Amino acid sequence: MSPINIIEYENLYKLNKSFFDDYKETFEKIFDSGWFILGNQVTEFEKSFASYCGSQFCAGVANGLDALILSLKAFEFPAGKEVIVPSNTYIATILSILHCGLKPVLVEPDIATYTLDPSKIENSITGNTVAIMVVHLYGKCCEMNLINNTAKRYGLKVIEDCAQAHGATFKGKKAGTFGHFGAFSFYPTKNLGALGDGGCVNSDDESLISTIKTLRNYGSQKKYYNEIVGYNSRLDEIQAGFLSVKLKHLEAINKHKKKLATLYSAGLKNDFIKPVEHPDYSDVYHIYAIRHPKRDQLKNYLQEHNIKTEIHYPVPPHQQMAVRPVFFGQHYPISEEIHRTILSLPISYFHTEKDVEKVIETMNKFL
Repeated sequence: MSPINIIEYENLYKLNKSFFDDYKETFEKIFDSGWFILGNQVTEFEKSFASYCGSQFCAGVANGLDALILSLKAFEFPAGKEVIVPSNTYIATILSILHCGLKPVLVEPDIATYTLDPSKIENSITGNTVAIMVVHLYGKCCEMNLINNTAKRYGLKVIEDCAQAHGATFKGKKAGTFGHFGAFSFYPTKNLGALGDGGCVNSDDESLISTIKTLRNYGSQKKYYNEIVGYNSRLDEIQAGFLSVKLKHLEAINKHKKKLATLYSAGLKNDFIKPVEHPDYSDVYHIYAIRHPKRDQLKNYLQEHNIKTEIHYPVPPHQQMAVRPVFFGQHYPISEEIHRTILSLPISYFHTEKDVEKVIETMNKFL
């Protein structure tokens, strides 16, 4: 009896297998050095990643949530000020605002791109608004020219949540280089993923990056001397070493995922709402998300045919129990529609064209 061929949504062993020899060599080098916190590996990765993105500076931190929190903390906004954020983002974006004592103001996305709709921002700006936190969701950049123009008119700071957009571009410029800060996550499933948690903050402002580096290290620039109330949020030396290995392959990873996305977009019937494409945008497809009114039935159907999928995300932020009191009585119909119908298809670095063709064939039969 032949084994069942299951197409997994993700498999971190298979994803990282081709890098293992380099990981081992890097680990041994770090272990032999005897230096495990804020050493050469972090410094070298910060330089390399800043260069890759087109940023002047980079500061490694413990994770993507901390990257957002420290970015907000660096501006020292008064408590209660408002930050505009998309209504369909992952909860971490909103948690960062709440952890800083600020008020998240949800603005609906464009139903076609799933990113913040620039035309809706201005109506949500008040005298208390201090920043716009954009989210380059699923690996697609926001329309940053219009957003930055609005921010400049009102004197607002711009922070980019780039957790899903390593290498994504808008008009040839990479995510994380449009605002005052670009906050990245290196969670293992990301296109540039570590073997544990990690994150960073990019900026062209040396003073702001200096503040991030002080905040991440107990508020200290000199050992045992603490200038400000800081945190313990440092990118680990070992993870920085692994990320340096993987960064060399990031363009190949992105290229492979784009190829698989092209197959999906060409092969899936138009009954499925597929990601929109436009020459101004180069998406990196951290997630290939389709929408369908019978999403749950489709997901179950694919599961029965040994194809695993995910939902990013099943519950819109304003309906999450943790933050429901913050948004009591508020409704965001576009976000709710997206969360009700969205489905993420397999599109990892280890997936083959044959895998994707099988998914396409099976999905088209569902119709």
